[in-house]
Amino acid sequence: MFLAWNELKHAKLRYGMMTMIIILIAWLVFILSGLGNGLSTLSAATLKNFDAQYAVYEETAGSKFTKSMLSEELIEEIKQQKGVDNVAAFGSSTISVGKTKSKDAADKEDVALIGLEPDTYIMPKIIEGKSISTANKKGVVINDTLKKAGYKIGDTLLVSNATLELTVVGFVKNETFNHLPSAFVVMDTWRDYQFAAPGSDNGIKKPVQTFFLQGEDLDTASLDHSITGVETVTKKEAINGMPGYTAENGTIMMMLAFCIVISAFIIAVFFYVITMQKTQQFGVMKAIGASNGFIGRAIVSQVILLSVFGIGIGVLLTYVTAMILPENMPFSLDPTLVTIYALVLLVIALLSSIISVRQIVKIDPLTALGRVE
Repeated sequence: MFLAWNELKHAKLRYGMMTMIIILIAWLVFILSGLGNGLSTLSAATLKNFDAQYAVYEETAGSKFTKSMLSEELIEEIKQQKGVDNVAAFGSSTISVGKTKSKDAADKEDVALIGLEPDTYIMPKIIEGKSISTANKKGVVINDTLKKAGYKIGDTLLVSNATLELTVVGFVKNETFNHLPSAFVVMDTWRDYQFAAPGSDNGIKKPVQTFFLQGEDLDTASLDHSITGVETVTKKEAINGMPGYTAENGTIMMMLAFCIVISAFIIAVFFYVITMQKTQQFGVMKAIGASNGFIGRAIVSQVILLSVFGIGIGVLLTYVTAMILPENMPFSLDPTLVTIYALVLLVIALLSSIISVRQIVKIDPLTALGRVE
């Protein structure tokens, strides 16, 4: 470490440039991670917040909410299945709301209308106001991002192309669905909107889209066999079945993967070039008795010092960037993911140093010193 530290102080410009490269690479990786996590959260935050392990769809729906229609009366039958601890019905629609009957799109807000039964375990926590209730079927709880659009408790929301009017009774936080802020209403109110057209409920009594289940040891195959016409999937599969979710995340993950692979080559090449520039110095050290292990440890120590410092600054810059980004930009930093990617970058840097160490081991002191055979 002594040799590594002194060499870093001696060649400040060279190693400063190397550190800057690591900082920029780390910064880019963490920014992409934040964007990917932000898009993922915006698309399915409401589902991710549910304390559930499984979802039950109509058998032919292919894990798609819009294609599924089940009767809420199935709840009691589902509760009797082995491994099921709790059940909650769910319905979703996309609506446009405004404070007036204006037809100007600028006066409207697109929201995801979510139908739930009051007091179910999947009802989100209220941060302001009160929750929905069967005593006030026109009450709606909306995501707090709508405050920026001027909505407050007591406001009446007029649903476009419908006679439905809702009154804001409360706010929730971090609840979005299909990239839209969520608006929670009682299930009957959601049904009144979703199945307003005669015959649109296909004759099903009290239709819902999905049931979310709690149960750690649930046998999904047994449940599907016991109840006709249903398909049970994990919550993760339900989230992946949302329109565009898998494609969005796949794109971001591919970009991250390419970024990390390219980073590995860049870091390896720079450390290799810097090491090869010191071939004669290493030759002198080996000629006066320095072991390969001593020189190798010095190189690895340099890589650790530069990488830890560079990645740390990259993390700091990422959080600073998050503070100045527009509020409507889907950017969310997950500390766990940040830690994982930081460790991945550190491992890449250490592996790249092995290439340099292998070259040092092969150095012949006499050749390095310029002796001609």
